Amino acid sequence: MSIKSPNFKKESVFDIVKSNISARQVADRYGITINHNGMCLCPFHNDKHPSMKIDKRFYCFGCGKKGDAIDFVSDYFHLNAKNSAIKICEDFGLSFDTNYHASPKIKLRSKSDEQILYETEKHIFLVLTDYLQLLKKWKTEYAPKDENDEWHPYFCEALEEIDHVEYWLDTLLYGNISDRAFFITNYGRKVITIEKRMEQLR
Repeated sequence: MSIKSPNFKKESVFDIVKSNISARQVADRYGITINHNGMCLCPFHNDKHPSMKIDKRFYCFGCGKKGDAIDFVSDYFHLNAKNSAIKICEDFGLSFDTNYHASPKIKLRSKSDEQILYETEKHIFLVLTDYLQLLKKWKTEYAPKDENDEWHPYFCEALEEIDHVEYWLDTLLYGNISDRAFFITNYGRKVITIEKRMEQLR
């Protein structure tokens, strides 16, 4: 596929937070007491006994709340995702580019490029749909029975990836041509890796 792509080296505020700050760090920053097992009282429901497991991501066995550092701050302070990410950067002293645009304009050079893009999107969509179904299955089948159970790697992967995959599918379904081409340019290799892994699991 011949796609004219600009320089994508700059990171968004979301990328900066995700690569530098864990859910545990933000919880600790905002006054949540976390015990030696990585458990804490869930701040999102009337928790009497520590029911939230928190590390890079968080998961509450009581109310089902889950996510990463941005999700935690979003729910805790009632902010949208972007403002939550900005707050984290400001509170932790992380610099970010205020002029960053997540969807730079990308122009296809010919009609054949547009057709190739369509075929690629279709294939990626099917791969991600299958992967999402597998992740949801893992989230149910491998969920720990209580807070003392060790988390299965498949359960951890489900918690880590479900939101990402759903976002990618939304981009393919509802994004404009620049959004979709940007996704393929930046995440195409990851999708190939996912596809190969799923073939091995079959």
